[in-house]
Amino acid sequence: MPQLAHRLERLGTETAFSVAQAAAAWKAKGNAVYPFHLGDINIPTAPHIVEAMNQAIADGYTGYCPGPGIPALREALAEDIGSRRGMEFSADNVVVMTGGKPVITKFLQTVMNPGQEVLYPNPGFPIYESQIEYLGGTAVPYAYVPTESGFAIDIEQVRASITENTTAIIYNDLQNPISAESTAEEREAVAQLAIEHNLWVLSDEAYFETRYEGTSSSIAALPGMAERTVILYTFSKKFAMTGSRLGCAVAPLEIASVLSKLNTNDESCTTHYVQYAGIAALRGTQEPVKEMLETLKERRDVTCEIVNSIPGMSVAVPQSTFYLFPDVTEVMDRMGFVNVGDFATAALENTGVSFCTREHFGRRLPGEDRQYIRLAYSGIETEAIREGLGRLRDWIEAS
Repeated sequence: MPQLAHRLERLGTETAFSVAQAAAAWKAKGNAVYPFHLGDINIPTAPHIVEAMNQAIADGYTGYCPGPGIPALREALAEDIGSRRGMEFSADNVVVMTGGKPVITKFLQTVMNPGQEVLYPNPGFPIYESQIEYLGGTAVPYAYVPTESGFAIDIEQVRASITENTTAIIYNDLQNPISAESTAEEREAVAQLAIEHNLWVLSDEAYFETRYEGTSSSIAALPGMAERTVILYTFSKKFAMTGSRLGCAVAPLEIASVLSKLNTNDESCTTHYVQYAGIAALRGTQEPVKEMLETLKERRDVTCEIVNSIPGMSVAVPQSTFYLFPDVTEVMDRMGFVNVGDFATAALENTGVSFCTREHFGRRLPGEDRQYIRLAYSGIETEAIREGLGRLRDWIEAS
């Protein structure tokens, strides 16, 4: 029997999908399930976006198209992304891809040699760690510290982790899973470290416009950062297009040309007719986006209110994303749980509430002594939130 490639041993996955499988199996047995596990959106894509895609199919846009994306979409993205960040981009800076995830992989393929180090957030989106290691790099995690308003990057740890072998840092402002948002000072500190040590930066801005208060800012807009930063953009969250698989990288021209070549090697091009849906999303009415944010804000408020009413659980109210990362240390101690995975399984089987844990978002770091779970409220109706978390509260209080 032929052998498989050794690098597969370094390939991780997005383990939230395993939680989804467990929830589906529990539901198949006739049990109620309250899905807080996946960051999918149970709000339909806006009709005008779907109509544009269907019209593109009817018009015959079902074949190959340019690897970096069709010009009209690249121009629309350059204008929209630039204007919202106070920056100027041309279509040549934009490389369209099949969602946001490919941006991570292709960025690393472009800037990282085997053995080089890349800093990444932990807890963080698990594909960062997976792809750094799969491609032969050394994944160096940096941590967050809890604050009254949520979480902050441990800047001193980031500083201490940079070596002569460090080539890049992955930075996820408006963060999944912990919904952390950098202060201006924190963002500037990360930028200063990147400039001082001549690092490339991947700025994952998937949730840049999924916010309920305040205004988002991009690290790429800071002085000296545009020439070293690649912005990850996705239609998935803002436009409820998770299954359409449409996103892009906005990059310095030197990087953009390489990303275009990687597109040609990997998938030839992003689905032609889906790109017309993207144009409609950007150029058309933004009213559905506003309505979705109102719905998500209501869900956030209800989820935070109930979570903070549960003895032994607490969470700050985030201004962005659709995730909560509550501290459940006291609950677990009182109920006799040592492993947060066991707590999650017991919660599913006793209440139907399904969620991910800290362990789904990177290896636990030395010195971590608090326990956390992640609740995604993007795929569950408000009434189901009340019912499910009410059952979770009753179960915890009964213990």
